[in-house]
Amino acid sequence: MSKKHPSTQTVIGIDIGGTGIKGGIVDLGSGEMLGERYRIDTPQPSTPQAVAKVVKEIVDELMTRQHAPDDDAPVGITFPAIISHGIARSAANVDKSWIDADVDKIFTQELGRDVQVMNDADAAGLAEARYGAGKGVKGTVLVITLGTGIGSAFIHDGKLIPNVELGHLEIDGFDAESKASASARERDGLSWAEYAVRLQRYFSHVEFLFSPELFIIGGGISKRSEDYLPALSLRTKIIPAELANNAGIVGGALQAAVHFKLTK
Repeated sequence: MSKKHPSTQTVIGIDIGGTGIKGGIVDLGSGEMLGERYRIDTPQPSTPQAVAKVVKEIVDELMTRQHAPDDDAPVGITFPAIISHGIARSAANVDKSWIDADVDKIFTQELGRDVQVMNDADAAGLAEARYGAGKGVKGTVLVITLGTGIGSAFIHDGKLIPNVELGHLEIDGFDAESKASASARERDGLSWAEYAVRLQRYFSHVEFLFSPELFIIGGGISKRSEDYLPALSLRTKIIPAELANNAGIVGGALQAAVHFKLTK
């Protein structure tokens, strides 16, 4: 029998990364996490079978909690890959056996319930647009995550345009993320001022291509935004993300709820 929690509509979100898999229960009304995240190290090797078992373990734990959704509620899952119709077309920081795997089918079978799978950067962007720094902004919002690479999410009037890989734009003969990611700053020993020069080149190019209403900067480096954002000169407003490390979980849960018509 399904459990009912009429006062709060909740969905489980799972965020799969190269080092950890974490999940939480998301309040769809506020975008807040109810209770603590539950995290397990990503298995090595991170094959489909091994990862699916960890995801099930996390979902099973979350379903024992007070604010757990209905027993047959869908689960939103973010994955570090290009996801096209539920199929992984790349594999960033997970085992290469995921490439061309039916991610949707693998998790649906393991969990015994509906799932919605999406790219991890897309999930973070969707969460920021609905509940975070981009809430209420019309037009194009670009969420750019600066980390090991450069992740991106393209939101227009609150709707996600999936799998936009703006970290792989070619700028000055280089893959953009090879010069402007947070890891590139560390690798090349750049000061914040030197790093801002590279970010200026990158964001000026993206601004020219898309003329967004807003840039939102995510990734761990967003916590140091005061060290580089003031040095950038753009027409477009640029601000740090608000949801931090919970953005993937929240966005994954939201996308599942929208896809299965639990919310708009």
